[in-house]
Amino acid sequence: MENDQKMINPIQKAIVIGATGLVGRALIKQLNELASCEQITAVVRHYDVQLSQMEKVHQFVLEDFLMLNDEDIQGHTHAFSCLGSTLKKAGSKAQFYNIDYEINAHFADLLEEREIHYLLVSALGANAKSPIFYNRVKGELEQHIRELALYKTSILQPSLLLGERSEQRVLEGATQRLYQKMSHLVPDSFKYKPVTAEQVAHTMVVAAQSQTEKFEIYDNLRIQKAK
Repeated sequence: MENDQKMINPIQKAIVIGATGLVGRALIKQLNELASCEQITAVVRHYDVQLSQMEKVHQFVLEDFLMLNDEDIQGHTHAFSCLGSTLKKAGSKAQFYNIDYEINAHFADLLEEREIHYLLVSALGANAKSPIFYNRVKGELEQHIRELALYKTSILQPSLLLGERSEQRVLEGATQRLYQKMSHLVPDSFKYKPVTAEQVAHTMVVAAQSQTEKFEIYDNLRIQKAK
């Protein structure tokens, strides 16, 4: 898969956290099909059979992602963070914060002063002052990343993600089914319109190759329209 846009910064060696999630799997599949991409490092907690079937993927098994260090990051041209959870799956607010903030922030910290393009999947509604815990954590992470000395940054803010997850999310699944029945009534200009994991992954690949600005936010509408 190649994009029509001029590749300002070809993806040659990518490192991905959140590689076994909904967006992560879609992203790695697209990267694996990208001619310019030579190697993909998927940081995983457990060896993954699906990822092992992709020729460019090297699995780096690490039980605690906070143990990632400078040597692990070295040599990559792009770093993708698709890591995220839910309060229910995490089990507590503290665990959710550890996954969605601490690990993502640690990953970004390692990229300071390096010529590596950082791309993060955040969320629509991310706001460090939000009364909603989920949105507040996402907002605090975005705020932290803005303060880092990063070479280039892309933040994606999708709405509800459509796709088949490995774990069951009852409310999200019900919302997806309802949307699929009503999708023909939702205009493309609606900023909360759900997007697929493939759309988010595609936007990341496009941004990684064509972004010229040092910092860009790709909101839900931009994700919908990415070519």
